[in-house]
Amino acid sequence: MVGEGTARILPYNRAMSHLEILLPFGLPPAELAKDLLRDLKLPALSMLLGRGNASGGAALVEDDQSNEPERALPHERWLADRFAMGDALRSGGSPPVAPALVRTMGLVPEQGHWFIVQPVHFHIARDHLVLTDPRRLALSEDESRALFNVALPSFDEAGLRLTYGRADTWFVLADRHANLRTASPDATCGRNIDIWMPKGDSARAWRKLQNIVQMDWHASPINEARTATMAEPVNSLWLWGGAPASILAMPSAAAPATALFGFQGWFAAFGALAGASVPGAVAQNVIAASNQHRLLLLDGLISPALAGDWAEWLTQLQVLEALWFVPLLEALQDGKVDAMSLLLTNGTQTRQWQVSRHSLRKFWRKPTLSGLLP
Repeated sequence: MVGEGTARILPYNRAMSHLEILLPFGLPPAELAKDLLRDLKLPALSMLLGRGNASGGAALVEDDQSNEPERALPHERWLADRFAMGDALRSGGSPPVAPALVRTMGLVPEQGHWFIVQPVHFHIARDHLVLTDPRRLALSEDESRALFNVALPSFDEAGLRLTYGRADTWFVLADRHANLRTASPDATCGRNIDIWMPKGDSARAWRKLQNIVQMDWHASPINEARTATMAEPVNSLWLWGGAPASILAMPSAAAPATALFGFQGWFAAFGALAGASVPGAVAQNVIAASNQHRLLLLDGLISPALAGDWAEWLTQLQVLEALWFVPLLEALQDGKVDAMSLLLTNGTQTRQWQVSRHSLRKFWRKPTLSGLLP
């Protein structure tokens, strides 16, 4: 059983060709699992899970520093531990990836404490505000640049350096806010933001700046144009990922991985830390990689799961079956890969399977998806 709501990083034989697969939200929510899996046909994944050795199932626990729920999802915490950032995450709440992500965009983070700042949409629930998945804003570069330019003077006045990264990701150098405990956007989506707002001695100062920017954006022509086309307005900022620039000098990994595949978006920060990110995340490239130990991130289930779009979640699972699980099972059967580890998560749990060529020969173990049930 895995403790503290995160999966163990299991040892492996250095002489073997080993592939780890991280599948965030590969576990369906407990209350929907039977209905979702009833008619699902995934023969390759069923074989891998049915003949693999399973462990895990630990539930999310209370954070022992702040006596509140964790501010990062299980797969985010696993990655932070994997890349020697676990202590920084437990201190700051969210994955401390801001400086590394700055680096992936061709910028050099000067010394100090950096955060990711994302333009976001809060929607009004019955009696509170809820964060919408930032992916769904689909901001253009022109829209983001215009909003950035509106916000910049307020950051300058507050003595904070705001830096543009890309349309959905900005950065701020903010030493005075280094004490803040923040939450990742994915951990916050669909929840009352009051629980997940930054906490710490300088939280009030950040909230004041956030409110000023919100007011400046309220009458922005960009938001008026978005509203006219039924697109969600950009009405706030989300602060997370804080870390000192010196975190870039930390060891590249807590356990070896000689090639990373599928680390796109903000996950690219881990590739920058490891120096092992490989472009072209398709099954043939992963299988053909000469590296002995590979780590593959399949993130296509995150967005539909956060939105509660379970029809799309099922569709994306079928896509993963065709593009990944079928060729990877064949590679395992043919000896092109000696062993695989599959780590599947949801918002509160992790489960892990170990499967090898030898375990595939255990014909008495029936292919099954039952391991995905609570």
